[in-house]
Amino acid sequence: MRIYLAHDGDTLRTISQKYDIAIEDLLSWNPVIAYPDLNVAGMQIRFPSSPPGSSTLPNEPFCDIPAPLGPGQYLDQWIPLTPLEKMAQTDYDVIIVGTGPGGGAVLWRLCEQWRKSGKRIAIVEAGDLVLPTNAQNVPTLNGDRLYRFMRNPKLWKPIAAAKPSGTGDLSLSASAQHYFENYIGLGGRSIFWNAVTPRMHPLDIAQWPVSSAEMDRYYTIAEQIMTISQDYSKNSSFSEILLNRLLSNGFPETVPQPLAADMQPTKYGYIRSNVFFSSMAFFAWALSFGSFDLAVKARVTKVLADNGKAVGVKVITRDKQTYDLKGKTVVLSASTFETPRILLYSGIPGRAIGHYLTTHSRVNGIGTIQTADFPETLGVLALLIPRTAEHEYQIQIGASYFDYLYELKPMLEQANLGYGASGVVESRYENYVALNPLRVDEYGVPELEVQFSYSAKDKEVIRRMGEGIKRAMAASQATLTSVCTLATGLVYHDMGTCRMGYDPAASVTDPYGQVHGVQGLYVADNSVIPTSGAANPTLTTVALAIRTADYLMKQLR
Repeated sequence: MRIYLAHDGDTLRTISQKYDIAIEDLLSWNPVIAYPDLNVAGMQIRFPSSPPGSSTLPNEPFCDIPAPLGPGQYLDQWIPLTPLEKMAQTDYDVIIVGTGPGGGAVLWRLCEQWRKSGKRIAIVEAGDLVLPTNAQNVPTLNGDRLYRFMRNPKLWKPIAAAKPSGTGDLSLSASAQHYFENYIGLGGRSIFWNAVTPRMHPLDIAQWPVSSAEMDRYYTIAEQIMTISQDYSKNSSFSEILLNRLLSNGFPETVPQPLAADMQPTKYGYIRSNVFFSSMAFFAWALSFGSFDLAVKARVTKVLADNGKAVGVKVITRDKQTYDLKGKTVVLSASTFETPRILLYSGIPGRAIGHYLTTHSRVNGIGTIQTADFPETLGVLALLIPRTAEHEYQIQIGASYFDYLYELKPMLEQANLGYGASGVVESRYENYVALNPLRVDEYGVPELEVQFSYSAKDKEVIRRMGEGIKRAMAASQATLTSVCTLATGLVYHDMGTCRMGYDPAASVTDPYGQVHGVQGLYVADNSVIPTSGAANPTLTTVALAIRTADYLMKQLR
């Protein structure tokens, strides 16, 4: 069979007359064309390789019909997946567990640096495919629909409400109770995060086992690949007027929010419509640089080790099929809760595994502002009052965070503003996650129990955050509507359960993320961050994950 590209004015009848082919034959070879007199200009018309009874061929050569793609050639999904049966037959250089910002950053960095080296990389995700981009990039998901999609209980695994731990417990209102949950899906929480990406304050990393110069270097790399800037609210009257009010009324440190948002326009054929960053961008870059094997709905339950060295992982599918994946290096990026759970169930020794659980305390305030003093087009509001030496918290101020062209919004006489203060929470050994032998999941792995409480210092920071929000509202000329303390786990800034450090008694990994006492086993997610600081943790997690990838590549030379 050959292909003929129809000219202007061509129909099957004119083609049959021109090349002396029976009209019935042409109709049978081209069943998508219902009528012989339909204008088919520009369409591909099927011919036999030699038209019967014809000595005259079309002026243009026929194009060969592409052969159908076979198994393993076509994609069933928007990202290539590899069967676990095949992965179990491969010896990998690196196996990455988890696909959030930490695991995605490690994958991108390895593929970028190794290019065509022939190194074999596997990445395994317990969840399923959810979205190929940040939900804020999806036209049909406005603010309300995005929230209702994000809160689908199929995507979240509740962790038992935390029990108070030790003498540090303080009575809190019901709205401030400690409740944690874990997101499960390709891309991790980056599919739904709001992309705010400040650096940690120098005061918060001063005691880390990584120098400030080293952090600056990797922060810069992370900011470049995540397209972070303060331009998202540039020229927005809403942001600029409130910024000037705050700068003039006691908050001179206020800045436009640094956001992982690509503000470059689509130009010269380079598509840049994926505005808000997610781990899917790491996967896109990784696919362009090299190859890797990805499995989803594949739960890693154990790290396999031999004589103090990681040699692979045990994986169970949702239909309870078990596979052992072999690898020279294993990187756990499964989350603050799942990474220590894997380590504990694997029998990896370490006094600090699961301990020093920390997060951010959060006080949310709502205020209203009269819009009569603003131009007709408000724009977005995205400001940040960073943590300083004087106050151990930051305040994010936002409204109309993103507006789709498809939404028709009425003019308002007043607008609601959100003030979200995130506070430093002390890293304490008595705040921890541990295996509960009395309760196991469907894979036979013990569930987690959580012990967590605020210290007296944490409580004081919470009190100051409430005062700080009220002062910021007054400086903004906004009217206070409400202030409340958010349930701890719903901040989604959990950290510290596999913290890095020099002392194995007080940390789980060394300064490069390698687990103490186990060669070739690394951690690259929020759990490695040793102290909470006040800044959103994703940028720091990505920076440290890239640094870990650079280090492990040196070990595999």
